[in-house]
Order: sequence, then structure tokens, then C-alpha cells
Amino acid sequence: MSSASCTVREARLADLDRLVEIETRAFSGDLLSRRALRYLITRAQAITLVAVVQAEAQVAEPVVGYIVVLLRRGSDAGRIYSLAVDPDWRGRQIGGILLEQAEERLRRERRHRIRLEVRSDNEAALRRYHGAGYEVVGSEPGYYEDGETALKMEKDLRMKE
Repeated sequence: MSSASCTVREARLADLDRLVEIETRAFSGDLLSRRALRYLITRAQAITLVAVVQAEAQVAEPVVGYIVVLLRRGSDAGRIYSLAVDPDWRGRQIGGILLEQAEERLRRERRHRIRLEVRSDNEAALRRYHGAGYEVVGSEPGYYEDGETALKMEKDLRMKE
């Protein structure tokens, strides 16, 4: 594939078809429905960001990944609800870029922590999160529809002095 430059922006309703496609290509189970994705983009108390690329030989900027962070009033934390990158675009740090941008948004909103659940057998995601400073704070057996355990992870977003 040709080289590409990645930028991150807010998701728009016009991205919905592509987000559904990424969801079905990236995950084999526990999929977000089209309706849920629409809600997350338009009405949920959430941050929904997409990664778009401009490849050398392309005119359009395709969406290649997304992250959804749920927010709750009165809480100083955000929760990563979903992070997905199109399998054709994996290995290019797109997930890491989305993660960094979501963390930065939470910091600007004066949120101090970010949490997530990740499949205990998802070694690539675990490497990404550990490398980004996330720590395992618990687990929940049988969390996923196939019975897999979820590891609960958290990161303190306050600047260390």
C-alpha cells in the first residue's frame, strides 16, 4: 500500500456506513449495531472520533478507524467503549493515534482518568494499552458473549510532575 497521513476528527453521521463496515470487519462478536453507532455519534454523552487517511493515490479521505469514549456527568473519568481499526490499516499506529487524541480530549475536559475493558486474549490490544500507560485494575470472567474474560484497565491522565 502507498504511504498515508492520518488525521483525527469528530465522527459525523455521514461516517455511519463506514463505521458499521469497520465494526463488522474488526470484530467477530459483541458488535455495535448501526443504531447504537448512530446514537453514539448523534446523541450520546460521548466522544466519537475517527481516523482518516489521505493516501498518495486517493482523492477521498477514507475513515480507517474510530474510538468511542463514554462520559458520565459528575465523573472525572471517561470509558473507552470501543476502539476499532480496519484490518487493512492495522500495524500503522492508527489505534495509538486515536487513543492519544481521546486522552487529550478528556484532559481538556478536566477528566482525570480513562478506563476500558479488553479481552484477556487480545494480545495486540493489551500491548498497546500497557505501552500507553494503562494498568490492569480488575477482571470480569464471562464478560464477552463467547464467555471470554475482560480485563479492566485504567490510566491516570493527570500530568505527572
